[in-house]
Amino acid sequence: MYEGVVQDLIDELGRLPGVGPKSAQRIAFHLLAAEPADVRRLVQALTEVKEKVRFCATCGNVSQDELCRICRDPRRDLAVLCVVEEPKDVVAIEKTREFRGRYHVLGGAISPIDGVGPDDLRTRELMTRLADGVVTEVIIATDPNLEGEATATYLARLLRPMGLRITRIASGLPVGGDLEYADEITLGRAFEGRRLLDV
Repeated sequence: MYEGVVQDLIDELGRLPGVGPKSAQRIAFHLLAAEPADVRRLVQALTEVKEKVRFCATCGNVSQDELCRICRDPRRDLAVLCVVEEPKDVVAIEKTREFRGRYHVLGGAISPIDGVGPDDLRTRELMTRLADGVVTEVIIATDPNLEGEATATYLARLLRPMGLRITRIASGLPVGGDLEYADEITLGRAFEGRRLLDV
């Protein structure tokens, strides 16, 4: 335990995902030893991201404008919609250069243990987007873990009456893994081998 502001900094860093007490302590002491200009740049970057970045009004991806660059791109295929959990998943899929449609970011996955149900996700916004009949295929690209599979099953059952082609990315990804950690080749093959969901 350290005194005052040092311990406050360690505590705040420890609240970040994936940062345990030891890592928080190492980062705090790195910041203490860093040049003041380096720390100011970090503070400025954190402040600017909170002030300038918002979520796309259409898909829910991160953006500095009302619409993200993907939703503004007229070359994207309007008939194919890829549903993902988080904005970081959009980046992972875009790296493959296999997908030319548009996205819908749910903002998480169904997880009863964490108190996250379907109403906590952007499912209503998804249904609104699909109502005009432009989209003919929905690719469900949730993480291949328990929460992602539960979310995929829920969405497939919800969308089935709409007569859409509903596919799920293939299982080229490891079960229990996250899309953001998959390499481009594995993720690209998973897209190529997507399959219809039978619920």
